[in-house]
Amino acid sequence: MRPSALNRPVRKSIYVGIAGLSLVGTVAGCAPSAAESNPAPAAGGASAAATTPSAGESALASSGSSYKDGTYSADGTYVSPNGNEKVGVQLTLASGKVTDVQITQHPSNPNTRKFQGEFAGGIAAQVVGKNIEDLNVSKVAGSSLTSGGFNQAVEQIKSEAQ
Repeated sequence: MRPSALNRPVRKSIYVGIAGLSLVGTVAGCAPSAAESNPAPAAGGASAAATTPSAGESALASSGSSYKDGTYSADGTYVSPNGNEKVGVQLTLASGKVTDVQITQHPSNPNTRKFQGEFAGGIAAQVVGKNIEDLNVSKVAGSSLTSGGFNQAVEQIKSEAQ
């Protein structure tokens, strides 16, 4: 008998063993853990399931980081080729979602006026209906630098609305 013929059954059983272990690991990963299938009460008597949002509750509200409804304003700054610029942002929030956005332009020159105007005309389509936590715009209607000021103002509004 050739030496390679002796190795063949050993290799086959090694591959079968590895495949079996992979299957066991996969099946074990699908089974719920004891904590998931029978949650123990947390401190204070509340169960772990109480932290999951119900059908009408937003995830933000259940996590304790909800935002108060209302209208908030802030100015954001950014640097353009013409120097420092400022853009005003007003957001109206309801249940953590943006329901309205208004941009106040503060152009220092005609070029900034053009780009802030384009930004103001296109921003609503990108943010209205979105969760404030998810807002981070990069380019709106051809204006990319104004987005930096907008994002900075949104961060201020998030802090104020919590």
